[in-house]
Amino acid sequence: MTAAVLDLRGISKHYPGVIANEDIDLTLHKGEILALLGENGAGKSTLMNIVYGLQRPSAGEICINGNPVVLHSPRDAITHGIGMVHQHFQLVPDMTVTENIMLGAESVRHGLLDRNSAAQQITQLSQRYGLDVDPAAIIEDLSVGERQRVEIVKTLYRDADVLILDEPSAVLTPQEVEGLFSIMLRLREQGKAIVFITHKLKEVMHIADRIAVLRNGRVVGHAQPSSTSEAELATLMVGREVDLSVSPALNTTGDVVLDVHAVQATDDTGQIAVRNLDLQVRAGEIVGIAGVQGNGQSELVEVLTGLRRCDSGTITIGGIDLTNQPPRAFTETGRCCHIPEDRHLYGMVADYSVADNLVLNSYRHPPYSNRGAINRSAINQQAEVLVQSFDVRTPDIETMASSLSGGNQQKMVVAREFSRELQLLIAAQPTRGIDVGSIEFIHRRIATKRDEGVAVLLISAELDEILSLSDRIIVMYQGSVVAEVTRAEATRERLGLYMAGVR
Repeated sequence: MTAAVLDLRGISKHYPGVIANEDIDLTLHKGEILALLGENGAGKSTLMNIVYGLQRPSAGEICINGNPVVLHSPRDAITHGIGMVHQHFQLVPDMTVTENIMLGAESVRHGLLDRNSAAQQITQLSQRYGLDVDPAAIIEDLSVGERQRVEIVKTLYRDADVLILDEPSAVLTPQEVEGLFSIMLRLREQGKAIVFITHKLKEVMHIADRIAVLRNGRVVGHAQPSSTSEAELATLMVGREVDLSVSPALNTTGDVVLDVHAVQATDDTGQIAVRNLDLQVRAGEIVGIAGVQGNGQSELVEVLTGLRRCDSGTITIGGIDLTNQPPRAFTETGRCCHIPEDRHLYGMVADYSVADNLVLNSYRHPPYSNRGAINRSAINQQAEVLVQSFDVRTPDIETMASSLSGGNQQKMVVAREFSRELQLLIAAQPTRGIDVGSIEFIHRRIATKRDEGVAVLLISAELDEILSLSDRIIVMYQGSVVAEVTRAEATRERLGLYMAGVR
């Protein structure tokens, strides 16, 4: 094996009362993809923020190409050939691709910005690595996958030899993930070294050359995909065996709770996204909606939760017509809870405390308020109970939600939504971007709600999740229901055909 391009020796990072990283040794070689695997909050991003100069280690040494370096800032890291693509992209929406990539590394000719020269270089990099980036495009007009490619080009434009990809697949569709992997393999072939931060076991097994597993801020194991299994990696990550299987419903299903009849709705561009759709969910069952993302699932969820108007059709919950009613009517009159697919946009207020986020849908009612006056004691008491029972790992209930890991943000949202009396649960991508331990926890909680008699509508891009949780499965294609199968009848192959539009 070639000499290490990056060598971490005894890296530790301590905060008051918190150990984020402890005595970590890690090496990365030229032309290698190293997967940094761990639960949310295991210390992966903190470690890479240290490598990128965003944070200073409390102890330890960083060596690049065998030479010890001190990184005071990202500029220092870039100077030493290290680039980082953050989970939340660092792009200016109303500027072009070229302008974004040039920021901080401007090409100047005769005292003026030389956009043409930069655009030429961007095109060359794009062609060399198969990135398909248009230098003239405006960022806000690009898809998530295209924006990620812009971020990768930005690191290459700065001559990065080491690329850190922080949860790069968390916001991508399955098709975009495949495109990302092709790019990673091309980069590896060109001699680039890649650190791939993730908690997704299937991706690690598919793309990594080596795997390092972090738990509670420490490296607890190393492996190679050829000599390990997903189950072994999950055990290393969580510290115990993980079981993602969920038993089917034990009790006979009850009355129809959600009745959707002939609903039609358009997307943000005015195109029909949900087409004359019929759907029923009964008490005590989980109905899963499978389909390639972009076939109307998101718009359907928004219609069913009052976030989008439907053009025709009716929506009845518990016998009450809630068609085109506001979200509060679905929450209170319909006794419906919603785990949104985008927790940051619809599920939480990042700058609010954990305690305040846990009463976002109930703060208007006793005991949390009385005649308009907030009862802080009752809110805090509720928060303490929910944090403990839903294993939300936070320093305290006054911590800002934005500072929690993704898995703990999701458990916070689930805790709030499950804390009320429910008859309908709509769970959209409930485990997107979270680790295997949190997935197991949330699956168990959803199954428990079903067994308590709640009607559950599950929308997920993960076929394994649909197959594991659903008692009945419907498949959406181009806004319509194209198939319905029971849990016993469903296979990955059969659902895959339906998802491709084969009726």
